Amino acid sequence: MELTDSVSAIKGIGEKTQKLFGKLGINSVGELLTYYPARYDTFKDPGAIAELKPGEDGVICGLVSKVVEPRYASRIKVLTCIVTDPSGSIELVWFNQPYVKYELKSGYHFIFRGKVNLKGRKLQMEQAKVYKREEYYRLQTALQPVYRLTSGLTNNALRKAMQQALTITGDLPEYVPLKIRKKYEFLKKNHAVTEMHFPKSYETMVEARRSLVFEEFFLFMVFLREMALGREEQESVAKISDDGSCDDFIRKLPYSLTEDQAKVFEEVRKDMTSGRVMARLIQGDVGSGKTVIAELALLMTARSGYQGAIMAPTEVLAKQHYDSMSRDLKQYGINCVLLVGSQGAAEKKKIYRMIAAHEADVVIGTHTLFQEKLEFDNLALCITDEQHRFGVRQRENLSKKGIRPHILVMSATPIPRTLAMMMYGDMDISRITTMPAERLPVKNCVVGQSYRNTAYNFIKKQVDEGRQAYVICPMVDGEEDSELQNVTDYTESLKTFYGDSVSVEKLHGKMKAAEKNDIMERFKNGEIRVLVSTTVVEVGVNVPNATVMMVEDAERFGLAQLHQLRGRVGRGDKQSYCIFICGKESEEAMERLNILLKSNNGFDIANEDLKMRGPGDLFGIRQCGEMYFKLGDVFNDAEIMNSANEAVASLSDRELEETVQKMYDGGAKEVFQFFNNYVTI
Repeated sequence: MELTDSVSAIKGIGEKTQKLFGKLGINSVGELLTYYPARYDTFKDPGAIAELKPGEDGVICGLVSKVVEPRYASRIKVLTCIVTDPSGSIELVWFNQPYVKYELKSGYHFIFRGKVNLKGRKLQMEQAKVYKREEYYRLQTALQPVYRLTSGLTNNALRKAMQQALTITGDLPEYVPLKIRKKYEFLKKNHAVTEMHFPKSYETMVEARRSLVFEEFFLFMVFLREMALGREEQESVAKISDDGSCDDFIRKLPYSLTEDQAKVFEEVRKDMTSGRVMARLIQGDVGSGKTVIAELALLMTARSGYQGAIMAPTEVLAKQHYDSMSRDLKQYGINCVLLVGSQGAAEKKKIYRMIAAHEADVVIGTHTLFQEKLEFDNLALCITDEQHRFGVRQRENLSKKGIRPHILVMSATPIPRTLAMMMYGDMDISRITTMPAERLPVKNCVVGQSYRNTAYNFIKKQVDEGRQAYVICPMVDGEEDSELQNVTDYTESLKTFYGDSVSVEKLHGKMKAAEKNDIMERFKNGEIRVLVSTTVVEVGVNVPNATVMMVEDAERFGLAQLHQLRGRVGRGDKQSYCIFICGKESEEAMERLNILLKSNNGFDIANEDLKMRGPGDLFGIRQCGEMYFKLGDVFNDAEIMNSANEAVASLSDRELEETVQKMYDGGAKEVFQFFNNYVTI
């Protein structure tokens, strides 16, 4: 049987069952074999009835002393029996399972496995599975696979189908070259897959999983290397040169570039003048100074006679970039334009004409930059800020506005090395880890709700000294979740608390763009002293006068996101503070938030967050598609991932080409589809 054959080719899978398998994403024999168990069941030794505890799963071996005929109770069919052992007796009950009666025989011993509850003053075991002793002892010798199911499909049915598929399928394709399999002592593919579904022991299952996880990562790295090779071979149509304007720009800055900033700009300058297409990610913690690198790249592009574009995730950030860049670049004869969704049709039409006629050298905007109507004259550089907030296709659409333009990505999201390999493995990665010398570290505290009024008074003191503050709530209004603080009610409460002495306003994502922009402008200009907001201020808002960030229900946010919010303060030369208020003061929540007190390093915090929350939740990746492997875990399997990366790096070009061909020949085309969906192109 071929891996591409329909799952219906397996005995016992008819039309109805085939549809149920389809709901699980199992349509072919190959998909069935790689539908690995969600967990494994272990069968512990039976214990004494007297040792059973309510609320736990129990296993007993006892004598059936009495079986009561099924009876109805509130339209539910109830079957009961009494089981005894030398330590005592217990009632077993089954709801809507009258057939269990035929498994039971009075005067015989069976093993029962089920949930133990307290019924009045007596213990009761519910919905117990009944085993003959020899059957149970046989199950104890190996781990039992438990699969994710859909309604109408049982674990037993999946196991039976799996057993058949393993029996009638020939040798599974080996994608990892033999020399690498031997080096790491991996199992043969057939053996590994069999052990994953029906392991002889915990140790053999771990060994099988190691082999298969390596293969998943290996295929991923092969694809990334293919993409990188393709990019390296691409000649850039744009002939970028540096006429000295960048060095002049750097000399005129009111501060000196940090060592990291200078190093990263040299990497960008070298890429853009090399004659090859640049594809580079700049990772830098909040406030580390990534924007000036983007500005220098745009300056070099425009002075070479080409156009550049920078795409921001919000209008507030796009306008902020426009205000600073148009002012800075004007002295070099460079014209910047702003293109955002809130602009009127007539204004957009005028800007479209300017861009097409090359009257605009630098275009700064949001998602409006990849509209079909927009045509560039000679686009040579595409920059995306906070790239993970855009879909892959959106970013690709922007790059298609030019002919093989240079790609520069900026991200303040602290991405651990293992996850960066997943999201940006086809790009060169630069990191800015040092902060500007004049920046003072933010002082932090994690407190309970009883500290709230003290925090209000502290904010008032800061405002009286001429400073400003943010207060972050997880919800927009009280209807969404009555237990959590919300922007609407919180704003009114603060206005009442401060009276006319402090100007308080709100900001959230449900507001119209024009209203949001107005609020942010007034806050930047100091007209609003306390801004109550959702996480809409998380990305890129620069108000150096803001010195306090207070986050309500802080335990509801990821650590990396809280670190991003913390980055909105500490951007001036005055001491700044961050107050995390824990709504649910559990020991676990407080311990997790205390990680923020130990470090201001976003990458360290991201690693801790990744351990606790998983890669999907950490950066909102699930919003645009899961970073999904059937078995691999990008954090827990980081060592295997690094080994796979090293193995792929060791392949010659010929071996790489042979591996790619094997992937196509072996039916691994879906791997390429997966990568095209989730990897930067």
